[in-house]
Amino acid sequence: MKNLLFAMMMLCVFTMQAQSNANDLFAAGVEDAETFMNDYLAPVSEGAIYSISGSWFNTGDAKPLGGFEISIIGNITGFKNKEDKKTFVLNTADYQNLQFVDGSPSKTVSSALGDIEGVRVFVEAEIAPGITSREEFDLPSGLASENINFIPSGYLQGSVGLIKGTELKARFLPKIKTDEVSIGLYGIGIQHEFTKHLPADKILPVAISGVIGYTHINGTYDFTDTNIIAGSDQSIDAKINTWVFQAVVSTKLPIINFYGSLGYMTGKSETAILGTYTVQSGPFQNTYVDPFTLTKDASGVTANIGTKLKLGFFRLHADYTIAEFNNLSLGLSFGFR
Repeated sequence: MKNLLFAMMMLCVFTMQAQSNANDLFAAGVEDAETFMNDYLAPVSEGAIYSISGSWFNTGDAKPLGGFEISIIGNITGFKNKEDKKTFVLNTADYQNLQFVDGSPSKTVSSALGDIEGVRVFVEAEIAPGITSREEFDLPSGLASENINFIPSGYLQGSVGLIKGTELKARFLPKIKTDEVSIGLYGIGIQHEFTKHLPADKILPVAISGVIGYTHINGTYDFTDTNIIAGSDQSIDAKINTWVFQAVVSTKLPIINFYGSLGYMTGKSETAILGTYTVQSGPFQNTYVDPFTLTKDASGVTANIGTKLKLGFFRLHADYTIAEFNNLSLGLSFGFR
């Protein structure tokens, strides 16, 4: 799990979780491997979509022309009590070769977020007249088995006031690259305060805004040198794109303020398994090149509540978002006006 905190999100973590059984899953055939991995990784992909999509604002009061703010934002997206995301039902009727050793036709198994261990399966086929080959292995568990019950994300974010009531925003995580991991993030957003157009704007105790934000993240993990499965140029390339549309209301006080929002989030992840994979055991020995790409769509209503403390040029904010995956966001900012 060494890349968890470094990568700051599960794009690399779900790779680490799947590695120990990669050879076994491909031994079931590429179609069965794709079917399993799609269900196994879907919840962590969905959680990552929610983790990076929000935190575009800490007030409904748009900055005036030339006003700016630069923030360091960290998110923790929890799934500790989300049992429906930590497991899925594996029905052997959906697979060509995979069967449970105990003969069950279906069973609840761990997703990449879960903690179910020791679920044993097998593949079996006749490889020559009168000769049968059988391969048994355990299905992978997930993050909860490592006592990890959250998905982290983090980035820098800046905003600047433009024309009356409009604020332009941008976020980024400078590309981080090592021999194994590469990850980067960018996004752009806009906030417009409707109360700026009211005659009583200067005396109103609240501000009401609309926010639209787009975020993109791209992460790759190269595990060619791990010797998990024979082959070459083995890597996972994951991309996530998200959009949020939110209505924001906040107080307008000198030092401490409160804000909340109601909105809608939509996003998509694409995870490509790249490289050459050679299965050297079991009845379905074969070589696969760039075997498959997994996709996951997520969307839903979000609600948010938070507070912001302003101390001169420095600001602190914290908020909590209720959605399919709840998220706690903390931010430290430096700003002017």
